[in-house]
Amino acid sequence: MSKFEVHCQESVALFGQPYAEVHRWLDALAGSERYGMRHRRVRHHEAGIREAMRLFGDTVGPVARQHIVSDLKEEGWTESDPFPQDEADYVRMGLF
Repeated sequence: MSKFEVHCQESVALFGQPYAEVHRWLDALAGSERYGMRHRRVRHHEAGIREAMRLFGDTVGPVARQHIVSDLKEEGWTESDPFPQDEADYVRMGLF
């Protein structure tokens, strides 16, 4: 099962619908020539959540945050760690 499908299933379980457009937007730069899997630095932070809410509506904030938390945990982040605020903070935290 792809990570996209996992994110969608998690959203259905937690929020009642897949929110596929949010997950696609968060990971849109994955595999790109410029970022590859380091795409998370661009949108996987508090500023990315605010942008997702601007694009898709306020109700997607928790959906975007859950997606990001799930991915951050793959990088060794724990919920006791500070949540990255923006791209510079993400990189400064060594999460890229």
